[in-house]
Amino acid sequence: MPRPTNGVRTADAILEAAAELFYQHGYEATTLRGVAAKVGIQVGSLYNHINGKDDLLRSIMLGIMDDLLAAQRAALRGRTDPVDCLRAAIDCHIRFHADRAREVFIGNSELRSLGEKDRRTVVAKRDQYEKVLRDLIETAAAEGRVEPVDVRLQVYAIVATGTHVSTWFRPRGPLSLDEIVDKYTVITLRQLGVAQEEIAAIVA
Repeated sequence: MPRPTNGVRTADAILEAAAELFYQHGYEATTLRGVAAKVGIQVGSLYNHINGKDDLLRSIMLGIMDDLLAAQRAALRGRTDPVDCLRAAIDCHIRFHADRAREVFIGNSELRSLGEKDRRTVVAKRDQYEKVLRDLIETAAAEGRVEPVDVRLQVYAIVATGTHVSTWFRPRGPLSLDEIVDKYTVITLRQLGVAQEEIAAIVA
C-alpha cells in the first residue's frame, strides 16, 4: 500500500488539531492561527487544504455522523432477530460514544455554529440514525418481544445514554467499557419490556 503523501498527512494533522482545539476551547474561540500553530505550519499554508474554519467544523461534524451510521450498519449486518438487533444497536451506540467522545462533544455542542445547509445535513443524518432505532423497536413490538411505553421517547433515551457516557467514561475508570455496555443494555431492554429471562440470556 502506498504511503500517504505529505499533503494528506498535513490535511489529517490540520483536522486533528482543529478537533482538539474545538473540543478544548469551542469553535468560536478557536482561531486558524491557533490551528496552524498546533500543526506547526504558517497560517497561509492552511489555505492549501481548506477554505476557512467552517470547512474544518463541517468535516468533523459530517465525518462523525457518517462514522456513526457506518458503525450502526456494521453492527446490524447479518442479524435478523429483533431483540438481538436492539442489543447490537445499543452496544454499538454506547461503544462509539465512549470511543469518540471528543468528536461527539463537538457534534452536540457546535451544531449552532454550522451554516444552515450543513446544519440541515447533520440533522438529516441524525434523523436517519434515530429512525433505525425506532424501526428496530417497532419491529420487536410488532412481534410481541418488547412493550414500549413511547417509542419516540425511548429512542431519545437510548441516544441520550450514549451522549451521557461520552461525558464521563474514562478507560481507567472503575468500570470497564464492556461492563458499562452490559449494564446499560440491561437497563434499556428492561425499560422496553423485554422478558427477564431473555435479557439474562443476551448478556450472559
